[in-house]
Amino acid sequence: MPYLFTSESVSEGHPDKVADQISDAILDEYLRQDPTSKVACETLVTTDFVLVAGEIKSKAHVNAEPIVRATIRRIGYDKPEYLFNADTCEVMNRLHEQSPDINQGVERAKDEDQGAGDQGMMFGYASHETANYMPLALDLSHRLLRELAAIRREKTDMPYLRPDAKSQVTIRYSDDHHPEAIDTIVISTQHDEFDASESVMLDKIKADVLSILIPRVKAGLSADVQALFTDRITYHINPTGKFVIGGPHGDSGLTGRKIIVDTYGGKGAHGGGAFSGKDSSKVDRSAAYAARHIAKNLVAAGVADQALVQVAYAIGVAQPVGVFVTTYGTIHAKNAAGQPLTDGEVAEKVQKLFDLRPYAIVKRFGLQNPIFAQSAAYGHMGRQPGTVNVVMPDGETKTFETFTWEKLDYVPQIKAEFSL
Repeated sequence: MPYLFTSESVSEGHPDKVADQISDAILDEYLRQDPTSKVACETLVTTDFVLVAGEIKSKAHVNAEPIVRATIRRIGYDKPEYLFNADTCEVMNRLHEQSPDINQGVERAKDEDQGAGDQGMMFGYASHETANYMPLALDLSHRLLRELAAIRREKTDMPYLRPDAKSQVTIRYSDDHHPEAIDTIVISTQHDEFDASESVMLDKIKADVLSILIPRVKAGLSADVQALFTDRITYHINPTGKFVIGGPHGDSGLTGRKIIVDTYGGKGAHGGGAFSGKDSSKVDRSAAYAARHIAKNLVAAGVADQALVQVAYAIGVAQPVGVFVTTYGTIHAKNAAGQPLTDGEVAEKVQKLFDLRPYAIVKRFGLQNPIFAQSAAYGHMGRQPGTVNVVMPDGETKTFETFTWEKLDYVPQIKAEFSL
């Protein structure tokens, strides 16, 4: 019997995402000045107020306040009527030195012996149902909000848009787990006051979403995904009605409160650790990226249609305490006898191919570079690898690769190891 699966996303102006972006912007500044910085920066935002707090070990000297204001301004909170304004909000800085008890478990005489910054388990997931190997419902949820933000910045077609927004997409799947159609789309977007009545206002927003936003999103999709947009989709556009009060004034925001939006939208699994504001010695972040990289390359190489990879660590210990893989019964790779490989055999080959010590992960993906601010909204996974230019403390401009964990650079090695 067909079934439904739903994922959601939130915009860069959502209060929790504002907090994530501030935390990662501060992290990037520490890394720009000192790539060996150890950072755990948490942010709280509410009505015209920002608190940054956490633990730092660094040779860098960072003034957090201008970074906070620049981040808020870039997101779009730049008007007094938002009651959260880049120019007027109070900024309180409570960052302090990292505990030496934590630090002694991480640093070693040899860099390659660096221990994990904390215990825990991290997951990576990939599916062949989209071109970027992400779950379809989450991918569409992100696309809707990225395009809505682009429309907001253009200030032409929907000039009333404000920064806060949420989306949700429900996909109908067949018994054999193939997407059949989009069942429901939910869009809630903050907006300016309207002179018209609430019913007229809501009709206008819904009409614009259907005639402007949806066609722009569809235009960037493959033909098979476009075909899922039928005339039987149920749309809920601002279903609670008026949405003028939003952002950190409407609801306080905290770093790390959107971990499912950041990863796989409820598909696969999540170990519980947040990403933003943490340097790469924290395996909550770096090992989650490594696990995604493994899962994506396994699926892209044709090992299986889906893959979930778990990596687990003990604090201060370099080698993972365990590596787990499940392919959900979609395995294609076979052994010498022509039998499908077990998930345990897949995990054994993964450990042979991938060095999962924290130091090796950091080096493989360039995670001591100031590249994290771009990841703090619209998901850390499924993004397109690219570059960012950064002016360094000596005045030189350097170019760093971004979203390196999304590369398909291990496909040849995987195909050779699995005889594909």
